[in-house]
Amino acid sequence: MSVDPKLLEILVCPLTKGPLRYDEEHQELISEQAGLAYPIRDGIPIMLIDEARRLDDTPPTASISDSSG
Repeated sequence: MSVDPKLLEILVCPLTKGPLRYDEEHQELISEQAGLAYPIRDGIPIMLIDEARRLDDTPPTASISDSSG
């Protein structure tokens, strides 16, 4: 699910008020200045600092473990 481009134009990082980069693969908005990645859930950006992932953490898709074995 994609995010409305007009919404992306007006959103800024709540911590730094700086620009955000859309990471379509991981469904996140990236703040390079803050070193945070804000998740996008069901097409809605979650712009809460407490919900953001630190960029030095493992990306969300890489942290899913294989339970088959």
